[in-house]
Amino acid sequence: MSWRVIAHGDQVWHVDAVAERRANTAAWQLVLSFRAASEPQPGRHRSFWTPYPLEATSKSSLFIQAERIPDTALSQLLAERLS
Repeated sequence: MSWRVIAHGDQVWHVDAVAERRANTAAWQLVLSFRAASEPQPGRHRSFWTPYPLEATSKSSLFIQAERIPDTALSQLLAERLS
């Protein structure tokens, strides 16, 4: 199940959020996965990962902050990536 589902143009996208912590750092960073719900061409998978500018010292705190991200911000990030 996706964390969020957003529409962009005439396509539906599934968004998932994960926490990533790089070596020698104390902060967790939010990374988002965008995946098209339907594929425009058979065999071609439209998906990508992108970091989101949120950091926290705990995963739970990071995900609490992530819940406050408006769908419009996710749509804007998607539009920027697709253009």
